[in-house]
Amino acid sequence: MELSSRDEGSKIDYGLVLTLMLFCIVSLVAIYTADSSFLIKQVINYVVGAIIIALVIRLDSDQLKKISWYGYGFGILLLILLILAPASIAPERNGAKNWFVFPVIGTFQPSEIMKPFLILAMARLISDHNEKVLNRSVKSDFWLFVKLGICLFVPLMLTIGQDLGTSLVFIAIFFGLVFVSGITWKLLLPIFSSGAALAGLIFYLVLWQPALLEKYLGVRSYQFGRIYAWIDPYNYSNTDGYHLIQSLLAIGSGQTFGKGLGTTEVSLPENQTDFIFSVIGEQFGFIGGSIVIGLFFMLIYHIIKAGLETKNDFYSYICAGVIAMITFHVFENIGMTIQVLPITGIPLPFISYGGSSLMGNMLAVGFIFSIRYHYRKYMFSNEK
Repeated sequence: MELSSRDEGSKIDYGLVLTLMLFCIVSLVAIYTADSSFLIKQVINYVVGAIIIALVIRLDSDQLKKISWYGYGFGILLLILLILAPASIAPERNGAKNWFVFPVIGTFQPSEIMKPFLILAMARLISDHNEKVLNRSVKSDFWLFVKLGICLFVPLMLTIGQDLGTSLVFIAIFFGLVFVSGITWKLLLPIFSSGAALAGLIFYLVLWQPALLEKYLGVRSYQFGRIYAWIDPYNYSNTDGYHLIQSLLAIGSGQTFGKGLGTTEVSLPENQTDFIFSVIGEQFGFIGGSIVIGLFFMLIYHIIKAGLETKNDFYSYICAGVIAMITFHVFENIGMTIQVLPITGIPLPFISYGGSSLMGNMLAVGFIFSIRYHYRKYMFSNEK
């Protein structure tokens, strides 16, 4: 029996709204000081992102399930069209196609939209499987893992030769959802161990046999340069190591409190996108960088809260996928600016300039708003 229907205002997660507003402020301030010419465009991006959330928030669980495979298929179609598109629409950069280029509208990166759609599709796949299989076994869990692997394989193969960073995000989403899917550790332990061994093998091949990866996986030669520059940036200071060296200089020079708003002394190309954290580190120091990381903790907290309070498994899996996506983005982006991880071209969510990236993140957060919006309490029941 439903206890009460909340009014429209009480259905909104205002804590999440406040968090996004703070991200918007940080983003606009950082982009303005990095390159003010991108400020208005980022404002427009946030407005469009807010519209996306307003549209998605009305979709309940059944509606999200219905559109899940359509969204997945649409994302795959865009990735295929990107590969097949002529150079006039999808120009190559370093031998890879990552963006559509449209007159007036600007650039659009399909892989950013594919991420939330992949989360939605995998969440439905896990939910449907667990509803049908009441008596779980190693065999049924293995079959679920295979289905998730197939769901990952298609977009992964369409992006791994074009955009290694996005491919890693897909893999992070996959493992995040596998971890919460209920698959027995009798399967996960050997699978994760094999994955770690494979990662070690790939790292060995990158260092000693890169030609094999180029031939069989289609990995581009410039992507190897990023690995080499990560290990020894000063030996590649005029090529792939330049961005990392400048990033380290910028963040290091900010020290504890930074140089102050608008004080940018270290030259760093693309500092409004992938290296926006370096700008924050230089101007606001360790304190400013810590506040930004704290904002991401706030965001993850709200998503975890939404996932724990709902009794809808499909919703919970969506929350887990969004957490995996955002966490990996943040860890990789900040990590690459301080030489903890190699540079992969992954933007900092909600802060870096970029319409496609912000649209994808807003769509993902829109799912969380939808979960909170359709939250219900029932009398004489623990269901929500």
